[in-house]
Amino acid sequence: MIKRIALVAHDKKKPAIIEWAKKHSDKLQKHTLFATGTTGRLIKENAPLLNLTPLKSGPLGGDQQLGAMIAEGKLDILFFFTDPMTPQPHDVDIKALLRLSTMYNCVVACNLATADFVVESPLFEEPQDHTVDFSEYSERIV
Repeated sequence: MIKRIALVAHDKKKPAIIEWAKKHSDKLQKHTLFATGTTGRLIKENAPLLNLTPLKSGPLGGDQQLGAMIAEGKLDILFFFTDPMTPQPHDVDIKALLRLSTMYNCVVACNLATADFVVESPLFEEPQDHTVDFSEYSERIV
């Protein structure tokens, strides 16, 4: 089962996601990969076997591109190495991305430990169900 996977990292977490992607390149290269701006460029430079599609930088719209993919059911897993100690000028975009991931059953890993769990899980190669039932909210959705 080919997954559609996004790789994203805040500036201070870029070295960690690059090393993580290199460590798991054998598993990741079987899937369709996307990455935001600089993260994508750095991963391509350091893990050339990974064929990924670059998106815009997060603050310049990359987060929204990923959000649209999630809402359309076109993204299965979001590996987003976040930096909780540094204020992000586009924090509202990040919160919206994580909210959409939750709403549409997109797997999210925001740190190394969770990313390792996800990629090493036997479910990593299984199909995902992105079915979402919003009927309980039908009165509020106009």
